[in-house]
Order: sequence, then C-alpha cells, then structure tokens
Amino acid sequence: HDMAQCYPLGDVEYKVIEKGEGYQIIRNSLGAVVHERTDGGSIPHTLEHAMLPTRESWNQFKKWWKPDDPRRVAEDYKKKAEALNQSGRLRTFMGGSLYGWLREFLGVVNISYLMMDDPVLFEEMVSHISDVFMTVMEPVLRVVQFDMVYFFEDCCGSNGPLFPPRICESILMPYYKKMIEFYKQHGVGVALIDSDGDLDRLVPVWQRCGFDIMFPIEVGTWGGSVAKLREKYGANLGALGGVNKHVITQGRKAIKQHLVSLMPEVERGRYIPIPDHRIPPDVRIEQMMEYIEVFHEVFG
Repeated sequence: HDMAQCYPLGDVEYKVIEKGEGYQIIRNSLGAVVHERTDGGSIPHTLEHAMLPTRESWNQFKKWWKPDDPRRVAEDYKKKAEALNQSGRLRTFMGGSLYGWLREFLGVVNISYLMMDDPVLFEEMVSHISDVFMTVMEPVLRVVQFDMVYFFEDCCGSNGPLFPPRICESILMPYYKKMIEFYKQHGVGVALIDSDGDLDRLVPVWQRCGFDIMFPIEVGTWGGSVAKLREKYGANLGALGGVNKHVITQGRKAIKQHLVSLMPEVERGRYIPIPDHRIPPDVRIEQMMEYIEVFHEVFG
C-alpha cells in the first residue's frame, strides 16, 4: 500500500468527538463517525456511515475516488518496486473490494437494500471501483512481479452470504472476471478472495469468476472444512484456514490430533492450514507458542 493507494481520499477534517477510558469516538476523513478502542481490543464500530444509498450521496463520494489523482501512486514507487522484486518473499497486493468497501461505507443494512432497490446504481459503484483499482495498479504492475492478488470482501456470516449468489453472478462476476484477467495478464499468479463466514454457496460462482484461493475457511458453528468443500467443488480448490481456533487453548494432545486430521488436504497441495480468523482473546501467549510448536512438529 505504500506504492499505490486505491482507497477514497476524503477531505473531511479528522476530529476526536469524545474520549473515554480505552476508547474514542472520531469523525474520519470520509465523514463517518466511528467508535474505536484505543487499546486495540476489538474491531471499530461505525455510528454514522460515510455514505447514503442514494445517487446524490454517491456523486459526492465519487469525487474522493478519482483514479487519476496524483496522490494515489507514490513518486518513488519504482525504487520500492525494485526492493520488493529482490526481497525473495511472496509478493502480494490488495487489488479489489467491490462489496467489502461499499459495505463499510454504507453499512450492511443500506447496501443490502441498495442491491435490491437500485441494482443499476449499485453496479455503477462496482464498475467505478473496479476501474479505480485497475487504473491505479497498472503502472505498479509494470514494475513489480506480484505472485498473488487479494480481494477484500468480508461478505459472508455464520448463516451464509450477505447477498444471494444470483447478485454475485449478475452484477459482481463480470467485474471480478475483468479484474482477475487484467491482473493475470500482468503476470500475477493467483487470485484470493477474503470472504469470512460460511462461503459454501458462493464458491462455485467465485470459481467461475477466476478466483483460485478461498480465505479464510472458518470452522465456526457450521463446521466449515477444506475437505468438505473440495468434495463438493473439486480437489483443485485452493484454500487458507480450516484450523479450529478454539483448539489452541485445549492443550498439546488436542492441538496435535486436530492438525493431523488436516494432513491429507495439506498433502494434496494448494492448502495452507491456519487458525480460521482472529485468535480468541482467551488464548494466552504461552498457549499460542505451544500451538506453533506443535504445528511445526506436525507439518515439518
């Protein structure tokens, strides 16, 4: 992100509205009012959203989302690119957020109504965002050999997707396809989608979009697993996740048993086992270190 910036560049003056023990309420550069922990204890909570689900609001917001704004690409990006190319590390970048960022700016309720009430306006937003990403990243892609592109969507919960697969198919798919094709033409190896939650119903649509890796496969309350997904959607499905994060506090024996059960899918390839989302707050540092030790014992 220090080479290219695709996020809206708002001009609302940042302001701390209220400050208390362990938290503060701020107005950010996009005009959203946010309650955030100052101790890093939880995800920020939006009290007033940055955008309304109306054309007027979108026209105003779009002014902060000009793809040709000279502030978007760092002046020394070529120098940074050279260092990145020689780093010997996996090179990845965030190359899309057609739903996730809009959900952040509008809120889940507003974006859910917008998709149904005014799909034309919703698609205009999606189209504009995809153009921003491709326009901003194009000069960077010419000088960096990226291995992976990451799409941030956070669009599923414990009961499945936050929108019907048909919406994904009719509105989002053409732009996902276009973007992934664009990135791969510029030498990017694989595309990952970050969805959270129970993603089962969207996997076949995402596969047709060109996504190679699903992340994170959460065990959750619905028993998500890489083995089950591959049984349904093919052994070639790439994945990250699948480790039940609650096993970390259950001791060495339980951790080992759980990790060994994932070995068949690891040996198939295209799968990296990691805890399925944020590490729970009840995990002590000693328990986390024990988990890492057992992980290395099991997977070498």
